[in-house]
Amino acid sequence: MKKNFSITIILVLLCSHLQVQSWGFWGHQRINRIAVFTLPPEMLTFYKENIDFLTEHAVDPDKRRYAVAAEAPRHYIDLEFYDTPPYKKIPHYWNDAIAHYGEDTLNAHGIVPWYVNSMFYRLADAFKAKDKLRILHLSADIGHYIADAHVPLHCTHNYNGQLTNQVGIHGFWESRIPELFGDDYDFFVGKAEVIDQPNDFMWKVIEGSASEVDSVLALEKLLSQNYPSDKKYSFEMRGNNSVKVYSKDFSKKYEELLDGMVERKMRAAIIAVGSFWYSAWVYAGKPDLNNLKDEPLTPDEQKELDQIETGWKNGKIIGRTEGDD
Repeated sequence: MKKNFSITIILVLLCSHLQVQSWGFWGHQRINRIAVFTLPPEMLTFYKENIDFLTEHAVDPDKRRYAVAAEAPRHYIDLEFYDTPPYKKIPHYWNDAIAHYGEDTLNAHGIVPWYVNSMFYRLADAFKAKDKLRILHLSADIGHYIADAHVPLHCTHNYNGQLTNQVGIHGFWESRIPELFGDDYDFFVGKAEVIDQPNDFMWKVIEGSASEVDSVLALEKLLSQNYPSDKKYSFEMRGNNSVKVYSKDFSKKYEELLDGMVERKMRAAIIAVGSFWYSAWVYAGKPDLNNLKDEPLTPDEQKELDQIETGWKNGKIIGRTEGDD
């Protein structure tokens, strides 16, 4: 645990200029930021004081994919590999899953629901220890993985439409759509609630996301078949580069066909993130967050920072890329 935690801590010093995966830079940061305002008063002051940190570091797990081989499977699960709906054969607890499938198989096909459950208890331990830096980093990280679990294409082997001649749909659904239209979404999601069984909660999230995969793929294919092919894409400047993207008009029509799905999934992710933070705090005994320990990096952690930064600067994701670049 110490090694994994050290890797988590030292990412605080990494720069933020890389192009990230999953909900995209905008989406993950927005989810963590708004989740802060779902918290009860006893937590809100501390989290609001550190809202910029939680926002900025919402994308740390994606940065880690450039340096840590074990990182990639924490973001997804190829659910159809394990079972068919209603997915009753899949062990919901990690040790049972290892006994049934083996750890190599699990890492090959994704572990996000099991990993979120593990992160929940690590966050609770950080609250018990009243360790400010651990609380913040683990809060930012678990927010990322919970958000990923709400994305339908994180729950299927056809994660980028590569099996249905729809390559690029991953980043289209979870990055292009919210970045274009997310400022108009309704993010008043209510208050965080205590989750009695975080493991069961996450499996319900996963099963719900998996149930929407067919719609995500079928609606894009339907639109593509009835849309002028020369109007589907356009070019936009990203820094000094001209990048091919789905056109704004095509994107808008796809969002309309989805009937608010991306907005609903972002809203669900926000309240889930806030509820996991809240529940871990409650599980830890509701410690006073106004009196926390704040310790600097150790020499070993600094050494790991240097190693991770070297891997990150090489610019190549280790493991599955999901086609979001």
